Amino acid sequence: MRYPALDLLRGIAIVWVMLFHSFVVGGLGKDWEWLSRYGWMGVDLFFVLSGFLIGTQVLTPLSRGKPLDFTDFYLRRAFRILPAFLVVLAIYMAWPGFRESPGLAPWWMFLTFTLNLFVDYSEQAAFSHAWSLCVEEHFYLVFPLLAALLLRRPSAARVVAVCVAVVVAGIALRTSVWLHNTALDQLGGGQQRNWFVEDLYYPTWNRLDGLLAGVVLAMVKVFRPRTWQWLQQRGNTWALAGVATLALAMWLFRERTGLLGNAVGWPVLSLGLALLVLAGTATDSALGRRRVPGAAWLAAISYSMYLTHKAMFHVTQGWFDATLEGRGVLAFAVYGTVALAAGALLHYVVERPFLQLRGALLRRRAAVRRDAERA
Repeated sequence: MRYPALDLLRGIAIVWVMLFHSFVVGGLGKDWEWLSRYGWMGVDLFFVLSGFLIGTQVLTPLSRGKPLDFTDFYLRRAFRILPAFLVVLAIYMAWPGFRESPGLAPWWMFLTFTLNLFVDYSEQAAFSHAWSLCVEEHFYLVFPLLAALLLRRPSAARVVAVCVAVVVAGIALRTSVWLHNTALDQLGGGQQRNWFVEDLYYPTWNRLDGLLAGVVLAMVKVFRPRTWQWLQQRGNTWALAGVATLALAMWLFRERTGLLGNAVGWPVLSLGLALLVLAGTATDSALGRRRVPGAAWLAAISYSMYLTHKAMFHVTQGWFDATLEGRGVLAFAVYGTVALAAGALLHYVVERPFLQLRGALLRRRAAVRRDAERA
């Protein structure tokens, strides 16, 4: 089932991220800084959406006692992620003028999706936003295997224990990383690199809360349909609760690199975003009924926009810097329009044809399976 409100949330997520990355071209200006301050949370919204959608895709056949077709799953993910990513990576590698920052990590970090584990952010900031793709790829690799293993002998208690362990371990790990590195800073031993980004913000093991929150929603939908139906009847309640929880998360992250936010802020943020996603799946709620013209299209090109937007900000700045300098929101509107056009171009020229090819390949595989079953 397709939920139009989730397209709206995906569109909000990409705009939010782009607002945050406006620092590439000097920011929005003092009067509008509040619009971009928490834009990094858009990535967490992407994580929650991915957890819910991929979780539903993986868990549905398992809930019916059918084995998960790993080949189909990984083909779907490869055709979805790799073509546009590889094209953009090739441009970053071949054209230094495309880069929003001079330094670029080695190619193997991108191709092995280990950028978020090994990047030297102070020297290799170009295309660094690919860190979130690394987290997603690790999720795609591990989650189906873990789900198939856990559901060999289904146990609600075991699943709950795993979820609680992930959250608690994340809090403990982030706290220890923060305390260790701030102690080094005080001793003068940690000032040569951006440890907040490299050790705390980027690594996959510190960023599982959003994906987990989405997967929990998927588990309820797939394995507890009556509970899901009950939740669907209270969509407006979840929307209000989500907004309140998101406000709490913003308060916890009022100092983005502080201990409080980075210790407990991530699960709170993920809960708030998951409640908004839940509200978006309730078709009778105010959010679920919301139809915004262009939202589905923006959601469709959001991945291509994510890949290209920082570079396009930089390229556009080279064209219009003198004209747009100090113009804040107007400048962002110009940069955003160019990024939108570049994202749409990448989507229609690369991403969409490969998605169509994927569909044809998967249909062919399904036909072969049906013929084999009849034989």
